[in-house]
Amino acid sequence: MKTVFQSIQNLSLEELNLLDGLITFRKLKKGEFLLMENQVCNEVVFIKKGILRSFFVNHKGDEITNCFAFENEFMASFASFITEEKAEENIQALTDTEVQVLSRKGLEKLYQSGYNWQETGRKLTEIEFVNLNKRMISFQKLSGTQRYEELYKNHQKYLQLIPLQYLASYLGITPRHLSRIRKAAL
Repeated sequence: MKTVFQSIQNLSLEELNLLDGLITFRKLKKGEFLLMENQVCNEVVFIKKGILRSFFVNHKGDEITNCFAFENEFMASFASFITEEKAEENIQALTDTEVQVLSRKGLEKLYQSGYNWQETGRKLTEIEFVNLNKRMISFQKLSGTQRYEELYKNHQKYLQLIPLQYLASYLGITPRHLSRIRKAAL
């Protein structure tokens, strides 16, 4: 986590060391939930090992995957975290997962410690916004095949670990179509 924060904002060693007393570690077993719908998200996690999936259940009762997070990435229900309202989604471990946890109170302490941490938080928020915007645009501009190719290019080593139905849901295609895409890519 420190390395990522340092890459976003030039923090001093003293500023980085503030994290030491604020970060906790947690292990999640495959299938375990980090957050369930209707809970308030009070923490941001940084994935050291594993894969997390964010999903919601639509009006038909289907699970719709809206996000994957992989090693060296952050995950939270960011809307819930920011507004302190109940989450609309669930966050679940797809593999045995190890995370570093920063609570809302811990983040507030960092922000109160000075401008550089406030700037780091702003930059992280901007990164998350840009990623969300790119994902929304990809659904308007790219085909399911192109979205798969983009995911494959960036996260190839993880794709075999994600169940087909979750991956298809994330890409906005049927599992059958995803199977055809994968066969054509071989």
